[in-house]
Amino acid sequence: MGRVGRIAGESAGGNNGVVSIGLGMPSAPPPVVAPRRASRQLLLRHDRHPVLVGGDAPVSVQSMATTVTADVNSTLQQIAELTAAGCQVVRVAVPSQDDAEALPIIAKKSGIPVIADIHFQPKYVFAALDAGCAGVRVNPGNIKQFDDKVGEIARAAADCGTPIRIGVNAGSLDKRLMEKYGKATPEALVESALWECSLFEEHDFRDIKISVKHHDPVVMMQAYMQLAEQCDYPLHLGVTEAGPTFQGTIKSAVAFGGLLSRGIGDTIRVSLSAPPIEEVRVGLQILESLNLRERGLEIVSCPSCGRAQVDVYTLAEQVTAGLEGMEVPLRVAVMGCVVNGPGEARDADLGVASGNGKGQIFVKGEVIKTVPESQIVETLIEEAMRLAEQMDGESGPVVVETV
Repeated sequence: MGRVGRIAGESAGGNNGVVSIGLGMPSAPPPVVAPRRASRQLLLRHDRHPVLVGGDAPVSVQSMATTVTADVNSTLQQIAELTAAGCQVVRVAVPSQDDAEALPIIAKKSGIPVIADIHFQPKYVFAALDAGCAGVRVNPGNIKQFDDKVGEIARAAADCGTPIRIGVNAGSLDKRLMEKYGKATPEALVESALWECSLFEEHDFRDIKISVKHHDPVVMMQAYMQLAEQCDYPLHLGVTEAGPTFQGTIKSAVAFGGLLSRGIGDTIRVSLSAPPIEEVRVGLQILESLNLRERGLEIVSCPSCGRAQVDVYTLAEQVTAGLEGMEVPLRVAVMGCVVNGPGEARDADLGVASGNGKGQIFVKGEVIKTVPESQIVETLIEEAMRLAEQMDGESGPVVVETV
């Protein structure tokens, strides 16, 4: 046989024969911190990739296009890039008539469901429904005469089978509630959302999801926890205006982790002052870290310390770069010393325990070879590609020949 999985002389046991190495994810589902909150379920329609939200549906990742919606080609190009990165639902801004007129072709040609984001003008809600958008987000706090239009909007949305997201934001809270509470407190955000829901409920419309966003993760979490206790609508999580990539990632990870670990949250959007593809990457990683999405490539690497005898930082960066784009669920451990290295490397699908300028390469818990530090990255990438090929092409264990 070829080099795939061939074990060298230092293999544990050292006997001739065959070793069965199982590939792929374990048969039992990975543990989660808490069961999902029970909620209604709604459908975001799409000819090829419809998305269920709430109920027992997986938590979905959303982002928002940064292009001018009226620029159809640029918008569709960015949606395609977001889709390729793993985004499942995309929102587009509709602040003008030109944007509204672009919605039919965008909704039709997008590879994922399109949500129209409506502020200030109720007429654009109807335009989005007519255009075939999968959903409409409305911000009651800044839509003129919104309450007077709820009945008409509810009937039109029901006729189209299109869900409505009631999106309350701290920065645009209804002035009546600002006067009552003095600022955007968790109670104010929740009251605003539930009040608007009640207006739709009067017209027997309940295809609703809710968001109550705030820039402060603590206030945001309090609002969602209160909301989760007071309704069964699916919830869209977001820390609004979270900030640049580093700060926004930390805020979002803290807030989403705190809520999702309680079973609260059905869709998420990481709001970053960064290209939207970064929002998707962060969102997916948050879900994977909580076992709410099947893990893809995972790099386990040590932070390095005075015990490290190899350049762990460079090794981890080079392995990550070399395996970029790999989609199979593969855990790769890059470890720098003998304290935790062998254990972590043995527990991973593929790993290296490094020391004294060389590294022991592990595949599924077995040492297959020892290589110089200069060959660690090349060897790990080569073995990862071989494992990925086997995981894609075989349902049973890989038979590994020993020597």
